[in-house]
Order: sequence, then C-alpha cells, then structure tokens
Amino acid sequence: MSIVKKLISFDSVVAEELETLSKTLDITQKELIERALDFYFDHTDSITAQKLSDDVASGESKST
Repeated sequence: MSIVKKLISFDSVVAEELETLSKTLDITQKELIERALDFYFDHTDSITAQKLSDDVASGESKST
C-alpha cells in the first residue's frame, strides 16, 4: 500500500487529546488517527448499506 501525505489542522483541545491518548496507548498519533478513521469508515459503510437497503425496500431506488 502506498503512503500519501496529508496536512491537517486540529483545534488545540483535540490536538492535546490526541497527544495524550497516543501516549497512554503507547502508539503514534498517526496510528491512532488511522485506527479512528478505519473505525469511522466501517461505521459509515454500515449506515450507507442500511440506507441503500431502505431505499430499495421503499421503492426509491432499484437494486443492481
């Protein structure tokens, strides 16, 4: 898998919490953010799948 650099900014409170939590868990901030995003993407995938299923059931969309 290739690596892509992204420059992001955080509110100072979020940045402090990220730093504290990464130290507590003894993982890098990069790893913590990646884990959080993976969790979030899994969560939104299930929400998207449910919406698509609901749309098909209501006739708003056809299954492919």
